[in-house]
Amino acid sequence: MSDIIKANGFTNETLEWDAWLDVIQLEAASADQIKVLEESHPKAKTSDYYLFLAHQPDILRQRSAAFNAIMYAPGGLPRAERELGSLVVSRINGCVYCASVHAQRFEQLAKRNDTVRQVFDTPYGAGVDARERAIAKFSAELTETPGDVSAAQIKALYDVGLSELEVLDLIHSVAIFAWANRLMLNLGEPVFADGSKAEAK
Repeated sequence: MSDIIKANGFTNETLEWDAWLDVIQLEAASADQIKVLEESHPKAKTSDYYLFLAHQPDILRQRSAAFNAIMYAPGGLPRAERELGSLVVSRINGCVYCASVHAQRFEQLAKRNDTVRQVFDTPYGAGVDARERAIAKFSAELTETPGDVSAAQIKALYDVGLSELEVLDLIHSVAIFAWANRLMLNLGEPVFADGSKAEAK
């Protein structure tokens, strides 16, 4: 792993997420609940997040399909840049857990953490080049004022080389984590491996 970064309550360390409400118990789960957990993520059976969402297996199944299509579909926006957009929205919304996950994914894909450090400090202006800065700025603006996206904001992305499909991928990445952040912020809390709370400042 790269150097540990801690800033404003955010970190690139691996965190856990503890649900405040009851999660399903595997020994009492239905066959469909077990099936959707197995479909969703390799660690779903030990994750409070998935064990909570599995109360509604059909919704979890739809969520996982949408997530996989947005974050992992081939072509379009490079994976690292999808993670950058997701990192920015998570930083602005104060979702420490999601920010840690996307910081790690960005580092793994981009092979560096300089942009992560910048996003933790301030999402506006983050990025090592014009393209990253435009992605971070647009992601921040879309997060804070989603109803006010303008043609000029889209043009700014085109001006640094994003294609129409790449812009669409970026919008989808920001949108799904605007939703996921709110879910995680309202239903549980991030914790470090020692059980201590991880909170944005």
